[in-house]
Amino acid sequence: MAKAALFTARQTELCPECGAELVMRSGQHGPFLGCSQYPGCAYIKPLKYQADGHVVKVLDGQVCPLCQGTLVLRQGRYGMFIGCADYPTCDYVAAVDQPDVTAFECPACREGKLVQRTSRFGKNFYACDQYPKCRFVLNFKPVAGVCDQCQFPLLMEKNTARGPKLFCADKACGKPVAEKEHDEE
Repeated sequence: MAKAALFTARQTELCPECGAELVMRSGQHGPFLGCSQYPGCAYIKPLKYQADGHVVKVLDGQVCPLCQGTLVLRQGRYGMFIGCADYPTCDYVAAVDQPDVTAFECPACREGKLVQRTSRFGKNFYACDQYPKCRFVLNFKPVAGVCDQCQFPLLMEKNTARGPKLFCADKACGKPVAEKEHDEE
């Protein structure tokens, strides 16, 4: 890089509302440009132009079921989703991938099935599909079986330093299951 580029004067932007200089500020959602005359002038300009919900791809041939507009693939805070191109007038949203349904019945409500979901941090967990009526959640892979101590109808598999081990899926119990029982299954 040339020495002249390192020592050039910084270009300053002017506030379109009052004409004062815009200065770099930091907020709860990250850095932004704000008017130097704040609080007299409250103009702000985001530094991220690709904010949450920006369009990744237009899905030609697919129409919105609410307004008959075009659907688009968007990147949001919690991952990819499908939304209407006419947002904010139309607020249709659909998930890109549906959660994987397991064969396990929810042991808490006995009505729903456990589905695999992904948290906003990218970790997988298993929850009842009857949420919010049933709030059963499992952070580890469910395994068929019954706990020796409390007779809870579901076990979970944890990866420990000695390899994968089975534990009771009931939060009140959580005890390990005997190895001999696991080998017989």
